[in-house]
Formats: sequence, structure tokens, C-alpha cells
Amino acid sequence: MVPFWDRTGRFGCRILKGLARGLGYERAMVAKVNEMVRNRAARIEDRLSAIPGLEAVHDRVAVWRDDSSFSLPDMQVHAMLLSLRRLDAINMAYGAAAGDGALEEVATRISHFADEELDGPWLVARAGGGSFLLVANEACTRERWQLVADQLADMIARPIALPSGVLRLSPRVALIRAHPAETVESMLDRLGHALEDAHEQPGTRLAWADRGVTPPGRSAQQFEVDLLGAIDRDEIEVLFQPQFNLGDDRLTGAEALARWNHPQLGRIGAGALFAIAERADYIGPLSRHIAHKAMWAAREWPGQLRLSINVTPADLAFASYTRQMLELIRESGFPLRRLTLEITEQALIGDVTVAAQTMADFSAQGIRIALDDFGAGFCNFRYLKVLPIHYLKLDRAMIDGITTDRRDVAVLRAIVAMARALDLEVIAEGIEEEGQREVAAREGCAYYQGFLRAQPMSAAKFAALAAAQEPGLESAVA
Repeated sequence: MVPFWDRTGRFGCRILKGLARGLGYERAMVAKVNEMVRNRAARIEDRLSAIPGLEAVHDRVAVWRDDSSFSLPDMQVHAMLLSLRRLDAINMAYGAAAGDGALEEVATRISHFADEELDGPWLVARAGGGSFLLVANEACTRERWQLVADQLADMIARPIALPSGVLRLSPRVALIRAHPAETVESMLDRLGHALEDAHEQPGTRLAWADRGVTPPGRSAQQFEVDLLGAIDRDEIEVLFQPQFNLGDDRLTGAEALARWNHPQLGRIGAGALFAIAERADYIGPLSRHIAHKAMWAAREWPGQLRLSINVTPADLAFASYTRQMLELIRESGFPLRRLTLEITEQALIGDVTVAAQTMADFSAQGIRIALDDFGAGFCNFRYLKVLPIHYLKLDRAMIDGITTDRRDVAVLRAIVAMARALDLEVIAEGIEEEGQREVAAREGCAYYQGFLRAQPMSAAKFAALAAAQEPGLESAVA
């Protein structure tokens, strides 16, 4: 089934021959998916309204400053105000629903990025119109906060797939490191002035709230030079996010995640790391290094534990990627049948035909494929037809509301039913509450990962976790 949008913005669904098991079943599936797409506009509105407003920022900053557990010596309140322009033009060109959907996608990207890059507590709030405020209680230098803002702007500027085309946004960002006793009103006032300065100066994407243009700081070229030596200095760390079976809560494997322990700026997350690597034309060596470290660590795992490795758009663009990856796997000795490659919709925007062939080559070797971040933004159901995938990995946005909103549960139920019709298993990502785990299990998801059970951990800690559960691993998912 493929959802479609007509020129008026109405939703519908077409049946792809061979994807269902009988006309009656097809009609039932069509009804479910049509219900899902009919409610999408309402869900977008709800998700945007669920993002807290600026009043929540006052409360959160007060907690950070009053609670001694958040008042560590190196912690400081940082904030950035992100503004999107051309929303009126987007609404006129694509329709209001598309404009709201783009805002939802931006909010999701900001939350994903903050979760990936920031070590301390943070909050995303709407600041009206096309503006979002990210505030964090973070121990970092001015240079690192500027790097975080630059990489977040890059992420927001990546293409957003719409039913009627591909949308590209051009964000402007104002940054601040708040004074120890500065009020939120003062922070917002200074951020607003800085944002005006950024909009008035062509070519300026970042501006500091001290009324000065972004200082030079550490140049992009210097970051690239640093990265070229980071592998040799063993600064690239691989962490493992445990994954569990929803039926009996057994450990089934882990997703490999990369971090850069920069000697001056501290820990840099995967988003910023790969953005720097892309500018330095260093994606290939970095991806191979991460895969190498992950598989060498995972080859000692007991039982049938699986390893999941992320595939980037740049990886798929390399003609020799399949050959080089298979060579790495053989060198490491990690079993092909226990490896999963995760690919996002973002990686497929370029050339889905090439991606499908690459995934087919891996699948023929016994490697499994997961479509990652499913449900984020505008999903293209065509990928379910053309890609040889084994898992749907739900974006955390599809999980957030399942304990409070029956429509979110209905959408989850429809996706799981569709996955079953296609012989796919569903992985729920971002499970942070027991209630979310219970709903995901009840609705038929197979596996989950999230902070409820375990945060990303070092190879040594994951090995200890696996060894502790070894007696129950013999029947883990193969």
C-alpha cells in the first residue's frame, strides 16, 4: 500500500499487487492505513502543540539553578534560538499541512540532535511561528556550543521529503551562554537581537547574543585536520545501545554509536562527527573505522546477539562500499547472519535504486536490513516495496504519545499490521517509560531499545551485561 496526496492535500492509499494476502485482508489494511493518513494532519497539530512554550523554559531553568544536583561547577545554561524563514512561501507552494509537517520534522530533528549531542539536561520549546528555542544545562566551551549550533543548522538544512517534492530550509541561529543570575527574559531579549542581526547580514547563519557576529573560534579547517588524526590517536569511541526482546525482555543485541572524544572540546556526538567528516571527504575511512571497532568488540559476544551498524548516505554513494564492508566483516570474524545494517529515509533521497541494489547485495550474504527512523517526517511507503528490508525501526516520535493518545496507538497498530503483511519485524526506539514498553509489546512490536532499560555504554560494560544474561541467550533472535 502506498499513501498519496492529491493537489488539494487530501490523503489516499493505493494497493501494490502482491503485498497482501487476499482481497478481504487488503481492504482491512487499506482501511487501517487510510485511518492513519486521515489523522496525520491532526497528529501533526497535536505534536506541535505538545512541544512546550517559553513558559516551560522559565520553570526548567529555575530547576537547574535551584537544584544542587544540576549546579555542578562546570555546568552553565546555554541556549540557541533557531528561526526558519519562507514559511509563508512554503504554505503557498505546498499547502498549510505541508508547512506544519515541515515544522514537526524540524522539531523532531532538534530533539534527536540534542539527545545525541548533549550530555546534560535540555529542553526544546516553541518560540512562535517558525522559531524554536533549545536550552541546555551543559558543561561546554563557547567553541563547542558554536559547533553544536553549526551542526544543528546543517541537520535542519537537510532535505525534507514532501509528497509534492523535496523541501530545503535555511535556518538562522542565535547563541548565548547565560550569565549566572541572568533571567530568561534577558536571555530571550539578547537572543532576539542577535537573530535580527543574523537575518540582516547576508550569508550570516550564526550570531552570538553578545551583539557580536560569530567569532572565528576553531575553524572548520582545523576541525577537519583534528579529525584526520583522531583515528590514529584512538579518539573515536564506539558505544553500544542495548536492544531487548519485547516478549520476554531478553537482551538481543546492540546498535553501535560513535562519539569523538576531542582533546579540547570534549565529547562530540555522531551528528557533528559525521558532518565534519563529510566536509573533509573523510566519511569512508571514518565509517570503516567505526564498523571495524564495533565488529571486533562484538565478535566476542555470547549466544546469538546481533550487532546493528548505521549506514550513511555517503556510504551508499561509494561504488566500492559493499566490497569494502564485506572485507571488514570477514577480517573481524563476526558472523554475517548476526549483522544488521540500518539505513534511514534520508539516505535514500539521493538514489533509491542504487541503495536497493546495495542492500540486496548485503541481504544475499545473510546480512539483515533495517529501515531506521520510520515514521519521522513524510514516510515514503515505496521503500517497503523496493528495499529488501527485514525490520522497521520506529522513530521515537511514533512512540512518545502511545500511552496518552489513542490515535497514536491506532497508528502504531496499523504500522505493525502492515509490517506483518510484509513479513517484517518492528523495533521500537526511544522507549523511556514502562507504559510505552507495555503498549509496544501489546501491539506486536518485536524488539525495543531506550533509556528505560539501558543507555549507550562502552564495549566493556556491554560485554558484562551480555555475560550476565548468557544463560538466556541461546534462543535469542537469529
